[in-house]
Amino acid sequence: MSQKVVLITGALGGIGSEISRQFIQQGYRVIAVLTPSNEPREERWLQNENIDGSQVRFVRTNVTDHEAATAAITEAIEAEGRVDVLVNNAGITRDTAFKKMSYEQWCAVLDTNLRSLFTVTQPVFNKMLAQNHGRIINITSVNGLKGQFGQTNYSAAKAGMIGFTKALALEGARNNVCVNAVAPGYTGTPMVTAIREDIVEGIKKQIPLNRLAGPEEIAAAVLYLAGDSGGYITGETINVNGGLYMH
Repeated sequence: MSQKVVLITGALGGIGSEISRQFIQQGYRVIAVLTPSNEPREERWLQNENIDGSQVRFVRTNVTDHEAATAAITEAIEAEGRVDVLVNNAGITRDTAFKKMSYEQWCAVLDTNLRSLFTVTQPVFNKMLAQNHGRIINITSVNGLKGQFGQTNYSAAKAGMIGFTKALALEGARNNVCVNAVAPGYTGTPMVTAIREDIVEGIKKQIPLNRLAGPEEIAAAVLYLAGDSGGYITGETINVNGGLYMH
């Protein structure tokens, strides 16, 4: 049987990097989608993670550019010949109180976190329908469930991802394409751990388990949904938030 292939957006971010690493450890080939940059991010990541570059196909494209991203993703899938798993992980924040939020801040977050789902997912979903199998995992957020002050744009986008997940799960079920979401709480990524220590401690006090999630714990939930044991789960949101929000 051919080696399984996973396509991951935001593949070298704080959570995305760990998701990519764990899929490689499980023997997958990774199509790693990342935003174009002048920095040699790919080489640095492979070196830091001690990963064989032959296991990864890097795709530099802006997921908010529909035509260019669709072409780049379609080309990568055709080159690999298959795609078994999609992880929609690309996301940004532009936090501010709604009364001060600019239209540009609103659009930037909705475009990257929600509108891009169409661009990335449609070519992958259509390939999965033709294969009669596939797994799609969308990385949403605890704040898409409970809301968060200063994040009306981000919370709206992440809540939209959950609705997208449920509807697409209904469309994919007949062809054995399972679609689920993972909703992380506060996670110990480099971006979060760079925040002032007293602020991080204040965040931890809000969490019943009194700690941040490790990126590996978020990745483990993704791997579970992608694996054989997750084959009877679809249309669900797996919460990994330490008890911060229960519903």
